[in-house]
Amino acid sequence: MKISDIATKVIGDKRRWRAYKARTRQLPANYRAAVEALERYLMFFGAADGDTAASMYEDLIDLFERAAADGTPIREIVGADPVDFVDTFIQNYSKGGWITRERERLTNGIERAEGLDEGKRS
Repeated sequence: MKISDIATKVIGDKRRWRAYKARTRQLPANYRAAVEALERYLMFFGAADGDTAASMYEDLIDLFERAAADGTPIREIVGADPVDFVDTFIQNYSKGGWITRERERLTNGIERAEGLDEGKRS
């Protein structure tokens, strides 16, 4: 990969991030607070690569902009359990996320252990 490709990728992601942040600042205060709370969670558990993360934040702001325009209450968007909402939201962008890889590793480890256990029985 050329340095110009890397620079384009980084600058492109920064542009998208700045656009997302600008759109967030335009939301009514309560929607902005909700997006910022979700954003903080997504920073820890969301997509790892820049392009996927940028798409994830753009989709999040799209959702809240539409909700704000329609007057949809925040609880109607996120439901009673915001963690469940954001974990479901993350699953749309899970490629490359460390938490996804760890979940797959855990699932595979348990399946291997189960297979070992079944091998002892036969």
